[in-house]
Amino acid sequence: MKITKEFIKLEKSAVKLTVTVSKEDVEENYNQIVSKYAKNMQLPGFRKGHVPVPVLERKYGEALKADVASDLMDKALNEIFDKETENHPLPYAQPAIDKLPEIDRAKDLTFTVTYDVFPKVSVTDFKGITIKEPQVTIGEKELNEELKAVQERNAVVIDKKDDEKVEKDNIVTINYSELDEDGKEIAGSKRQDFVFTVGSGEDIYKIDDDIIGMKKNETKQITKKYAKNDADKDLAGKTKKISVTVTAVKIRNLPKLDDELAQDVNEKYKTLDDLKKDIVKNMETAKQKRIAEIKSNDLLSQLVERNPFDIPASMLKAELEGRWQMMAKQFQTTPEQLDKMIAASGQKKEDMLKEWTGDSEKMLKSRIIVDTLIKDRNISVTPEEIDSEYAKIAEGSGISVEEVKKHYADPHAKEYLIDDTKEQKLYNELFTEVKVIKGDKVAFADLFKK
Repeated sequence: MKITKEFIKLEKSAVKLTVTVSKEDVEENYNQIVSKYAKNMQLPGFRKGHVPVPVLERKYGEALKADVASDLMDKALNEIFDKETENHPLPYAQPAIDKLPEIDRAKDLTFTVTYDVFPKVSVTDFKGITIKEPQVTIGEKELNEELKAVQERNAVVIDKKDDEKVEKDNIVTINYSELDEDGKEIAGSKRQDFVFTVGSGEDIYKIDDDIIGMKKNETKQITKKYAKNDADKDLAGKTKKISVTVTAVKIRNLPKLDDELAQDVNEKYKTLDDLKKDIVKNMETAKQKRIAEIKSNDLLSQLVERNPFDIPASMLKAELEGRWQMMAKQFQTTPEQLDKMIAASGQKKEDMLKEWTGDSEKMLKSRIIVDTLIKDRNISVTPEEIDSEYAKIAEGSGISVEEVKKHYADPHAKEYLIDDTKEQKLYNELFTEVKVIKGDKVAFADLFKK
């Protein structure tokens, strides 16, 4: 086909493409489609395949022209996009035609479509970028906190005696309801068999301190006044009267820190010292991984700020819909059912998607910058480097290299590992080109808080 094309850049990585198909191709395509119709069409008074063309044109003229226009546009766009790389459309949305063209066999066919393309960004300026690396120490304090967590995971929960009082860190079961000014139960506020750990703040009305000293089967009316700036908007500035009955009080019986506990945790440990060494090793690995993540996020945030560009509307829409579907999976339901659940709670899907937009745009921009830099710098990984990653994973997981390879036998899993390895190589390269300084001292536990 004889085609001319013109690309015009629009906002948000969109493109307007104007295509002109020669009148010779229009004529040829028209004759081909008319011939196809004539061979297959059957009309009263004519044998199949013998309907005269003028009769077809009188009866189906507009349909023929629409068919010719559609066929020509498809052929022209396929031919252009097969060769086009820079202005190739994204898969998220089909090119939209501005106006359906009219077919005139004596004239060229011209039509215009708009569509989104992959954003083009040039990342070259790294001057002035400073990355702060958190300073984290793993000492006796941090080790003891982890050991305490091990004890709690292996604790035996036992009932306290009926006459023993509720204390901090006890596990309690309560029945509660909210009361009105006359002391009557407010409909719909009753809850039975609610379990929480005293001092955790995981109860709705924040009554941890108020139930300390109560005993099993004891009922108490609690009046609480909440600060105007309380994090819970439903409580902020309000006064609540709650009736609480303690129905069970339990205590965690922590095991001793000794060789027997270490052996219970995992048969590979013979002594408590073995367990301690492994904990420290795992903490160190987690620390390094988290610090690398923080540094990478900081670097990407600065690169996004220094290299402004727009995200195509179709790309952002696909990302937001993907997050919605993921949320539906987490709730073990369908996206359609999630719509109904959200609506029933008084919220709107549109408002939630709008709330997610900022973070989604930033994430997409970060991803595009990483992909662009990997491509521009020709970063690749060798089979030997992947084997080295297998060994690291095996050592960190306490399994054999063969078991790791078996997991990554799945093509998608291996592709993910290859992409992640490329990304880490990119960051290692970039950190030599920016300034990395010591940041604030951070506790090990705080390192993993968002």
